[in-house]
Amino acid sequence: YMPSAEAQAPLRCGPFIQGALSPPAPRQNGHARARFEQINADVKNQPHRVLFLGDSLTEGFDREVWEQHMAPRGVLNAGIGGDRTDHLRWRLEHGNLDGPRPHGIVLLIGTNDLGHEWPPALAAEGIRAALLKLRQRVPGAAILLLGLWPREDIPRILERHEIAAVNRMIETCADGSAIRYADLGSLLLGADGRLLPQISPDRLHFNTQGYARLAPALDREIDGLAGRR
Repeated sequence: YMPSAEAQAPLRCGPFIQGALSPPAPRQNGHARARFEQINADVKNQPHRVLFLGDSLTEGFDREVWEQHMAPRGVLNAGIGGDRTDHLRWRLEHGNLDGPRPHGIVLLIGTNDLGHEWPPALAAEGIRAALLKLRQRVPGAAILLLGLWPREDIPRILERHEIAAVNRMIETCADGSAIRYADLGSLLLGADGRLLPQISPDRLHFNTQGYARLAPALDREIDGLAGRR
């Protein structure tokens, strides 16, 4: 599934599955469509240095914490709740990258692939395909690839250590310069290694306290990205 243009920006990782991924697909959900159109407008009209691509964990980033930490760094929120990697890959082809070229990109995607009962290798390959697309479309932008954050809402994902499995695979895509990897999940866990209920009441999404725990580490990573260009 890798056209020649993407082959010019090889990754050191994968492939993680045999055969090709299914073609990227758009969402039909009303909110997702409206949000997609909003992002297409924002990348053209809102000044930004960094594009934060993701799902509900990005779209639902606590507003107060975002204004304090992300906004001053010129980060544009390009998250759509419910997106899987195939939906994001479609967005990258249909307008979400059509604004001025960002200096950096933050990528946090894939947890909904697992929630959709896709195996970890398929989720990891979807993330890898998104990275390939980004390397092709915005070759000068430094990419911060975030490991999937912990979730405990679906017992199967927890019992089979699927988050850790995806993260082990995608970490191999980082090269330390064009693509940097950061796993911030431990910031969300208690001393017993479990998700802190007071920061994630539904065991998947996070409240103000959760994002406040992540923000300083995200700040450092994003500052490192911006400083490389």
